[in-house]
Amino acid sequence: MTQPRRPLTDAERLDWIRLIRTENVGPITFHRLLDQYGSAAKALDMLPDLARRGGRAKPLRISPKAEAEREMQANRRFGARLLCACEPDYPEPLAAVDDAPPVISVMGHAHLLQRRAVAIVGARNASLNGKKFAESLARDLGAAGLLVVSGLARGIDTAAHAGSLASGTVAVLAGGIDIVYPPENEGLYRDILAQGVVVAESAIGTQPQARHFPRRNRLISGLSLGVLVVEAALRSGSLITARMALEQGREVMAVPGSPLDPRCHGTNNLLRQGATLVERSDDVLRAIETLRPPMLAERQPDLFGAPSLTPGRAMEPDESDLAKARAVVLENLGPSPVTIDELVRGCQLSAPVVLTVVLELELAGRVQRLPGHQVSLA
Repeated sequence: MTQPRRPLTDAERLDWIRLIRTENVGPITFHRLLDQYGSAAKALDMLPDLARRGGRAKPLRISPKAEAEREMQANRRFGARLLCACEPDYPEPLAAVDDAPPVISVMGHAHLLQRRAVAIVGARNASLNGKKFAESLARDLGAAGLLVVSGLARGIDTAAHAGSLASGTVAVLAGGIDIVYPPENEGLYRDILAQGVVVAESAIGTQPQARHFPRRNRLISGLSLGVLVVEAALRSGSLITARMALEQGREVMAVPGSPLDPRCHGTNNLLRQGATLVERSDDVLRAIETLRPPMLAERQPDLFGAPSLTPGRAMEPDESDLAKARAVVLENLGPSPVTIDELVRGCQLSAPVVLTVVLELELAGRVQRLPGHQVSLA
């Protein structure tokens, strides 16, 4: 996200909501469109032509203005605040992530999001000892001044929130900010609203689905200096959070467990791969004592970005160059993901040309973006 940090007007915020709720526009595509065209309003105007150039036959569904207005009104009625990624109150460590959600809903004590944070995640079917340990760790880390982030799930997440409730905790939801999942955590959700903060990327009213949870996990790690996994099986969603933490440059920590307990196989494997071993809160504090939240200014420059004559407005490649490049890019893509830089080298085209063609193809629904700056045919 390379937009300058500034408050948005209601009209601009409406355009941001419309753009991110538009068909085939994900967070990376959203930020690319803003960099290319300078504003969400201009990007919305350009979408039909971009999708057509990418080979889309039927019209792209652009979120209607009335729909975005209803979302804004629904958040206000519920008491939630919509924050856009360029606004000063948006958590800067999250804004520094390449696929930062352009718009988040926030309820509770939003100022807590400016504190140094650590995430605690783990198994939903956690052992009694695992839950007690997570709660104790969260309490100690909160007492040391850290904000504790988790996902309001059963098991370890619930214990982490309970332990840090008095000192400050963040619940990141997979669905809308008004949807409590699992339902038995309704009471905890209310307690967090009163003493902590709740964050959601999905539109208000969205019921959580399986595909929402990996997206939610990148917010958990993105808000944090590091991610601590207490218990996790080898195919646990908590390991997705750990992987995303690595991709975001965050510290990954794990609590060792019995090799006889399948719920510890994932954490033990993280330790085998180099995660920091945690047996007490001091281990966490030592691991992150020299770390500070990543800031937007520290993000690596976009080596593949087009040169810009106007801040926030990249020069679009010439149409004749794009016309020749579309077939070349499609020929070099397949069902297996490749990174953008591999695609640039393989196509022997300029990076701005390849990025623009990929943008067109994604809006047309012919290409999908994947973690790690990868793309593949849809």
